[in-house]
Amino acid sequence: MTDQPHAPDTSSTRKDFPWWLLAAGAIALFLAIQIAVNDLYSQIFTIVSKGIWITIFVTLVGFGCATLLGLLLAVMGLSGSLVLRQIARFYVEIIRGIPILVLLFYIAFVGAPGFVLGWNALMSPLIEAGLMEEMLVRDVSLLWRAIIALTIGYSAFISEVFRAGILSVDEGQVEAAKALGLGPWHRFRFIVLPQAIRTILPPLGNDFIAMIKDSSLVSVLGVADLTQMGKVYASGSFRFFETYSVVAYVYLLLTVGLSLALRALEKRLRRSEEERSGGPKQ
Repeated sequence: MTDQPHAPDTSSTRKDFPWWLLAAGAIALFLAIQIAVNDLYSQIFTIVSKGIWITIFVTLVGFGCATLLGLLLAVMGLSGSLVLRQIARFYVEIIRGIPILVLLFYIAFVGAPGFVLGWNALMSPLIEAGLMEEMLVRDVSLLWRAIIALTIGYSAFISEVFRAGILSVDEGQVEAAKALGLGPWHRFRFIVLPQAIRTILPPLGNDFIAMIKDSSLVSVLGVADLTQMGKVYASGSFRFFETYSVVAYVYLLLTVGLSLALRALEKRLRRSEEERSGGPKQ
């Protein structure tokens, strides 16, 4: 008679102690001490930290615009119009197939000059009359070119998140809202979106964390973000190990901190959902 394999202890799995977090906290504490007591690390952190606000600005503005555009694309993709559905699908499939770095270069060095050329052609009567100056390519800042590229790139992924969340809502509730006389906008605002948010929030949070990391790509355009400041200091001092250790440390503080906050929010939402449904699901 063979021995039966022991089933995993689900209670111990649920209460698994986060040793990884303890190890990460120890490394973060060690680097924090180095920054506080070591003059070299302190100098590097002072210089690099000047780019933190650019990183945060690029991430917040880019993600906010990408979320709005992604929601619009999701609504278009689920609309009753064949033309709108095809336009949304074309946009999503094409943009998702282009690497963010390539998209960044394309918007910065092809899209921006093309926009300036079109703007000057449109405004040529006013320019010739002396009522407006001709726009130059350098008038479109590299910072905003980078933000536009991130917005376009991430909107395609976020639209799929919204689409999946909207489709997860029970069709019966939508039909009940129709029976009550609610129009499409009110059905979406009061019935669909509040329920879809519970499904949308976790992947949307993951995309936000991913954008924090991908915001480092703006450094290839010379935008003075966290990565660019570290690159400039390292190339001048040849202190590559110390510089990029500090840069990685700051990014980890931002991403891991947000990841833990999102995890706590997910648990709170799950707990409130269980309380409304009468207890945890078996």
